[in-house]
Amino acid sequence: MREARDARYFQRLLAVKLVAEGKSVGEVARLCALSRPIVYRWLERYLQSREPQALLDCPRAGRPRSAPSLSDARLRSLVQQSPQEAGWATHGWTVPLLCTHLHQQGIDVSPRTLRRRLHEAGLRWKRPRYVYVTRAPHLGQKKGALSAV
Repeated sequence: MREARDARYFQRLLAVKLVAEGKSVGEVARLCALSRPIVYRWLERYLQSREPQALLDCPRAGRPRSAPSLSDARLRSLVQQSPQEAGWATHGWTVPLLCTHLHQQGIDVSPRTLRRRLHEAGLRWKRPRYVYVTRAPHLGQKKGALSAV
């Protein structure tokens, strides 16, 4: 137990030790704030090999410890260039398009992570807004304004 660095591992070792000292499984579960089936499962795992390492956590699937290496500088330079320069037939970047482009370059990143990285890099995402360049010559008449003005 002195070598245990993980709290869950220590808790499992403690539960097995208390049972070995003669306490009932129900009492150990109450003392450790656990359920009885959990204590039984840990005892079974320990008794199969009689090694404390049997109580260590098994590797499990989940979120990777580190996200893909996509620096802010690389992300900024990519967003600043046109998608047409990168070989895409569009005028503006979208998050799915950026994900596809990065995937082709060997960087697998989810849209959610990419949005978070864009936000962390200080980049703001806006859709293009289409506006008239010049004012329409008969705008007053179109809006119903007086023609004598």
